[in-house]
Amino acid sequence: MMALPGGRHLDSVPLPGQRLHLMQVDSVQRWMEDLKLMTECECMCVLQAKPISLEEDAQGDLILAGGSGPGDPLQLLLKRGWVISTELRRIGQKLAQDRWARVHSMSVRLTCHARSMVSEYSAASRSSSQEMGQIEKLLMEKCSELSAVTERCLQVENEHILKSMKACVSETLSTLGQHFGQLLELALTREVQALVRKIDASDNIYTTESTTGNLFSLTQEGAPLCRIIAKVDGVLCLADILTDDSHSEATRAEAAAVVAQVTSPHLPFTQHLSSFLESMEEIVTALVKLCQEASSGEVFLLASAALANITFFDTMACEMLLQLKAIRVLLEACSDKQRVDTPYTRDQIVTILANMSVLEQCASDIIQENGVQLIMGLLSEKPRSGTPAEVAACERVQQKAAVTLARLSRDPDVAREAVRLSCMSRLIELCRSPSERNSSDAVLVACLAALRRLAGVCPEGLQDSDFQQLVQPRLVDSFLLCSNMEESFV
Repeated sequence: MMALPGGRHLDSVPLPGQRLHLMQVDSVQRWMEDLKLMTECECMCVLQAKPISLEEDAQGDLILAGGSGPGDPLQLLLKRGWVISTELRRIGQKLAQDRWARVHSMSVRLTCHARSMVSEYSAASRSSSQEMGQIEKLLMEKCSELSAVTERCLQVENEHILKSMKACVSETLSTLGQHFGQLLELALTREVQALVRKIDASDNIYTTESTTGNLFSLTQEGAPLCRIIAKVDGVLCLADILTDDSHSEATRAEAAAVVAQVTSPHLPFTQHLSSFLESMEEIVTALVKLCQEASSGEVFLLASAALANITFFDTMACEMLLQLKAIRVLLEACSDKQRVDTPYTRDQIVTILANMSVLEQCASDIIQENGVQLIMGLLSEKPRSGTPAEVAACERVQQKAAVTLARLSRDPDVAREAVRLSCMSRLIELCRSPSERNSSDAVLVACLAALRRLAGVCPEGLQDSDFQQLVQPRLVDSFLLCSNMEESFV
């Protein structure tokens, strides 16, 4: 995970389930590749003519050695960026502990890393903008300032003076981090733009496939790179791939994966996605078609995940999905084990249904396609492996199924159909039995809300005890009653 200064983190936002074979990254292989570029800190200490540290945590410091070679500038930036951001974080930790010897030695090392990143990127890209040149100069000046001031701190014994110098070091470190973040973002934006232009200009299927795969790999680095891809109109480039049937299913699936990552509702930005609206209808249509024609569960998962995220992004997408008969496509897929065979995929489907259910006309489509019966089945979602990820996915499926049912039950026909299919009994079971919902509070709240909505239409479906405990009290009182059912005070 790479952290950018200013609280931005390049942590992964992975799609659930397995990716296509072409997208798989061997974590051990990745670790070994990174390991070749690492050495212990003593090597740098010797190169800087510094004494080898005897502190116990010195062995834990790893640095990038010898550069990453004449390879991909993007990978160079990501690897150097990860090391520098890690060093910035560690210096901040040592500064808080007043470990001045470590702060100074790490500041010297940080300067070497920054100088190496600037020189290596300049050599790899062979050109630089005036803005980048100015920020590079500011970065190196602050690195030199940090090294100098921390060296002076080693000579100071007066604690009062040291305290005032500590504030100066902290301010210098913060400014340095800002310059580093600006430089890294400029360089990454430039490289992503080059990648997008390469896809746009390519007439070669294999080049398009490999470059789209590279773009997907970048989204795995986290929110900042997703934001950069959106900012340089990468989504519009992907729209062309999705709508072009001459591309293979694997390439279109990877394009869908990038769309899913860039439109994730968990990302803290949307302002750069305004251009996405221009092509949203084309993208949504292509994604529905990809879901319908998917030859495997992985392809369906990626396409449905992109659709699910888009329904969060704009309600227009839900109206488009209704017009495209997407409910029929999704419900038919649920009976096809080749396409829908994991709770991760069902999580995407029920997310789409939950977001579409805010539209009044959605209810008639759900009834027409026997969707209430599917929702009943989703309320009984159980993990097969028991892994934390799968258990969490099942909880999300149950919660969203209950939310969907509550929204759709505004329509009396849906509510009566739900009662006929014994949905009320299942909701009561989920409320009263923590093991049925894996003790999830989110599932409990959703089930109580759905039960109350159904009871408002068909109160005769409830026993008196259920009505008095789960419907009549305030929601918070029913929640506390149900959440405490298995507590032991022994």
